[in-house]
Amino acid sequence: MPGSSEAGTRRTEARGEEGPASALSRGVVVLFAVACGAAVANVYFSQPLLVTMGHDLAMSPALVGSVVTLTHIGYGLGLFFLVPLGDVADRRRLIVAQLLLLVAALTVVATARTAAVLLAGMAATGLLAVVTQTLVAFAASLAPPAGRGRVVGLVTSGVVIGILLARTASGVLADLAGWRSVYLASASLTALLALVLYRVLPSHRDAPPVTLRYGQLLRSTVTLFAREPLLRLRALFCLLVFAAFSTLWSSVALPLSEAPYSLPHSAIGALGLVGVAGALAATVAGRLNDRGLSRRTTGVALALLTASWLPLAFTRHTLWALFAGVILLDLAVQAVHVTNQTLIYALHPDAGSRLIGGYMVFYSIGSATGAIAATSLYTAAGWGAVCALGAGFSGLGLLLWAFTREGTQDPRPGTAWLSDARSGDDLPREAGDTGLEP
Repeated sequence: MPGSSEAGTRRTEARGEEGPASALSRGVVVLFAVACGAAVANVYFSQPLLVTMGHDLAMSPALVGSVVTLTHIGYGLGLFFLVPLGDVADRRRLIVAQLLLLVAALTVVATARTAAVLLAGMAATGLLAVVTQTLVAFAASLAPPAGRGRVVGLVTSGVVIGILLARTASGVLADLAGWRSVYLASASLTALLALVLYRVLPSHRDAPPVTLRYGQLLRSTVTLFAREPLLRLRALFCLLVFAAFSTLWSSVALPLSEAPYSLPHSAIGALGLVGVAGALAATVAGRLNDRGLSRRTTGVALALLTASWLPLAFTRHTLWALFAGVILLDLAVQAVHVTNQTLIYALHPDAGSRLIGGYMVFYSIGSATGAIAATSLYTAAGWGAVCALGAGFSGLGLLLWAFTREGTQDPRPGTAWLSDARSGDDLPREAGDTGLEP
């Protein structure tokens, strides 16, 4: 009934304006962003170091390739099996514990003397690096509903900057002090962040912990996807945009290392600095979401993502075309990503970790799909085919938005929304009502 819906909305907004939200100053948001970037960078440090690692530990090319594979497998497992714990545990303690375990995993990698130890350490590093998503969910829970988009945008920018600069940082450190120094430095930074976060982050919650056993917790993640059309739709957007993102970043080094450029690895790694400009600009998407413009933000971003492949197609002719395409692509991907996370968190704030973790599984699927397809296609048909692939992923996302936009409407700031699977309408409801109790 309208009256009960409005009452629920008022209760939701009232809860969002008190409690831990007041603890989220701009400095704390920046700390969240730095911690997210530092944690997720560990997944990507190894990519420019594979040859050096292989020579040092006498690994075959096939075994060296499994370093990246195992890291990403560990990350995917962590998204499903570890991130949901944020809904039943004190998030501050959980974050600090995961960071300290990550320090141990990084130390194992840095001191590995055999391939087996290295691979085990990399798998553990990927598994524990999902603390990034626990941090995102925690930041969203502390933010007032009317400003959640801005907070998620800033924190997500930290994630993207970490991904983009990881290769550059690892390449520079490895040149200066060897590949092991990369992981020793990261272990030291992670330990420092664990101490700072323990002292700065609030330990209290705005709601009692969810009383679910671990098995029920994991099943409820699947249940969320079954019950929430908006979550499924936004997960598909995530898969497609990160397939496009990975199509570019997993293959762009190939044409740049060949004629006419023949750039060294350090110069190719510095391309991430160009992408940072797009990632930072995407924080605007968070503010647009707070103004209730999520649907239009998604559409414009997907159109820009599709258009970005036109200048990228001219990469072999001029680097300026590459720079323009990279900025457009990163801006568009992060605008969609910020919008997605802001909307899905509002569905069930007390299930935020499960929502973010389940959603990010589609990020992993999309990233893996784009990487495998792009590198294979480049070998078979060249850079033009890779750009066509990326444009295809982007265009599918734009078509999906066009076909589904009539059944949705932009949610008002501070309101939790539920998409009704029968009518396609978005109905406001009390944010704490998960409907997932056993």
